[in-house]
Amino acid sequence: MDDEARRRELGDNDAAVEEELETAFDRIVDEGAQRLHRTWPSVLVTGFFGGIEVGLGVMGYLAVEHATGSKLLGGLAFGIGFVALLLAKSELFTEGFLVPLAAVAAKQAKLRLLFKLWGGTLASNLVGGWIFMWLVVQAFPQWRETIIESGTQFALAPLSVQTAALAILGGSTITLMTRMQHGTDSVPAKIVAAMGGGFLLAGLPLFHSVLDSLLIFGAIHAGASFGYLQWLGWFWYAVVFNVIGGVVLVTALRLVRSMELIKERREEDGARTGGAS
Repeated sequence: MDDEARRRELGDNDAAVEEELETAFDRIVDEGAQRLHRTWPSVLVTGFFGGIEVGLGVMGYLAVEHATGSKLLGGLAFGIGFVALLLAKSELFTEGFLVPLAAVAAKQAKLRLLFKLWGGTLASNLVGGWIFMWLVVQAFPQWRETIIESGTQFALAPLSVQTAALAILGGSTITLMTRMQHGTDSVPAKIVAAMGGGFLLAGLPLFHSVLDSLLIFGAIHAGASFGYLQWLGWFWYAVVFNVIGGVVLVTALRLVRSMELIKERREEDGARTGGAS
């Protein structure tokens, strides 16, 4: 018995891939199409709250690091932010790699809608995060030294092989976290994935364009010696390599694995369009 026949025997469908993969793929494509067809106000509001909610994780991270001096323990606390994003149904820029791209690949949305989602979500994440970090600095002035130290390690980090690798790993880690969450219906399992992703991103720490921007904003609010030009000098390459990590290292390979399912969705869409005409 060849591999394809064996897979068909194990599942109750006629697809050439595992039944669980097909279920997860359908869930990802449907959610991606919904995200991509949001109106501009919806994209901006969802992204704004995403910036605030990931700020909850940053606040937890800073509280633990200030009390213990441990970034690893702070990374565990940061997972609170990803749990908030998960349960509140908000949007983080780097969560928009796998899910919307799968919908575009399956021809459930136009490519221009992807850039609308990315641009609107990223901008509103930063605005929400900037406001939230101003509140954190005002509420906890005793954390100023910790906040400045945490933001400085990113703002003044030059582009190098190491920093590029850290940003690639940051993009791939959160994209894989997103894939794990869409691979299960279990809310506890999704929360475990969120906590694990938060620990790796903040505890190691990896470079993440939104998360670490909030730390840099907090440092600027707290009176750091650098400013927004230094942030931009770091931010541009963090975004580029986050995208490479999330899109090339994880999403593209996942889409290749699901190519038969993508073809099926395209054919189904074409049949419905043809029938409607």
